[in-house]
Amino acid sequence: MRFLRGISLFVVIILFALATLLHGQVSDPAVVKIESGSLRGVAKNGVVSWKGIPYAAPPVGKLRWRVPQPPVVWSGVRDANQFGPACMQTDDVQKSEDCLFLNVWRPFSPSQSPLPVMVWIHGGAMVHGSSTMYPGDALAAQGVIVVSMNYRMGRLGFFAHPALAAESPEDVRGNYGYMDQLAVMKWVQRNIAAFGGDPKQVTIFGESAGGGSVLAHLVSPMSRGLFQRAIMQSPGTPGPRAKVIPSTELAAAEKMAVDWAHSVGITGEGAAALEQLRALPTSKLLEGTSGPDTIAALSAGKVPAGMAMSIVDGRFLPEPIEAALEAGRIAPVATIIGANDRDLGIGSAGSKDELFALFGSNSPEARRLYDPRGDQTLDELKQQVFADRTMSEPMRHFARLMAHSGHPVWLYRFAYVSESQRGKLMGTVHGFEVPFTLDVPAALVGDKVTPTDRIMANVTSAYWAQFGKTGDPNGGARPMWPPYDPDVDRLIHFTNSGIIVGTDPLKSRLDLWEQVWSQPHQ
Repeated sequence: MRFLRGISLFVVIILFALATLLHGQVSDPAVVKIESGSLRGVAKNGVVSWKGIPYAAPPVGKLRWRVPQPPVVWSGVRDANQFGPACMQTDDVQKSEDCLFLNVWRPFSPSQSPLPVMVWIHGGAMVHGSSTMYPGDALAAQGVIVVSMNYRMGRLGFFAHPALAAESPEDVRGNYGYMDQLAVMKWVQRNIAAFGGDPKQVTIFGESAGGGSVLAHLVSPMSRGLFQRAIMQSPGTPGPRAKVIPSTELAAAEKMAVDWAHSVGITGEGAAALEQLRALPTSKLLEGTSGPDTIAALSAGKVPAGMAMSIVDGRFLPEPIEAALEAGRIAPVATIIGANDRDLGIGSAGSKDELFALFGSNSPEARRLYDPRGDQTLDELKQQVFADRTMSEPMRHFARLMAHSGHPVWLYRFAYVSESQRGKLMGTVHGFEVPFTLDVPAALVGDKVTPTDRIMANVTSAYWAQFGKTGDPNGGARPMWPPYDPDVDRLIHFTNSGIIVGTDPLKSRLDLWEQVWSQPHQ
């Protein structure tokens, strides 16, 4: 009898093992089932990742310049272990017009309750960049799910030829890149629970044009309810100040598209013209979207020929960004916003006189604040003046509008420079805070990362992750970061000497810019 009981136990074990093999996808944490099929990810260093997930049909052929369509359903288990190609751009990267892919990172250990979700939108002036540049594993390891995406850019992402209106009058006009981002946010609502995520706790965040995209979603009625928190890192294209980085009216966007089509020999505004436009090779569509002339245009606050960014199309963007902000027509969510101390400046000046003429009647005060001894170089003055004009003051302007509307907002300035770069960089340039907010400082300096760099990345990313979890960046033993109050005018300053909370050291200069913008002729 004892022998028979032993045999029975052996049989049970064998049957259990077979069941596990046959139904491994149920217990394997790297395999998930979403609406379009099953995915197998990769577990590594305490995080599971799924890369190259199609969130929409390939936007090629007749789907070029259409809002994203549902993804193709697949059978079996799809390997999700590699990033999808970047969207079309002039950079020498793996790229394709078939580029609408997203990526997901999740802590390996299962959670008893759904995890908050943080959706990253990359920057690149709406003509460069991809999700492959931004690893999400270190941030996910702090207890959140991270999602990143590719979206159409340049003339493939922002193009408002009138022939498109005739073909699909119900579609959003021109803002196809934004509609891609919106499709990802909707995908999260439908699918993130399969990864253990909470679709009711979504933070959208991004840097540069990615931060500007977050701003666009904050004011778009089409994005309402799809996220509960937002972070904008040096947002531009669009920005909070229309006089610095304006939106484009639909009529102007249409004219840009028609003029560009004429430049490549395509006339008319009907179906024949659209067929010719869709037959153009991507190399032709990329012409003039990068290079010195394009950089000069973007630096002067203009856009390359045939491109229109942040189009006021009447649906996704019913009105210009700043008008919506001023009127309080913005998603009622908690936000973080800020810029770097050597951030991007848009503008040009050939002399100090030309530079200070930007301040109008406030020119003498500007000279006193920026060049009190008259010994600053023109290049250094342009860096300070244009960074204040483009980034620092518009960020504070946004924070003030949010605070006056009763929405919690936290303002920051990032000035920490990796130890190996000190002496080479005078401050944190545009985009150099991203490795710290994502907790991957080695992405910036490789094997030269130091323990001090890692500490700053740990602390900075902890603020970001905590905000993603609760809508408040504070927690643990980190310095208390107070919500922005216009009457107190305090921010958090990430510096080489540590984290400082206090009055903005640029307050007098930003107050001056605020006066300039309040003058009707400026």
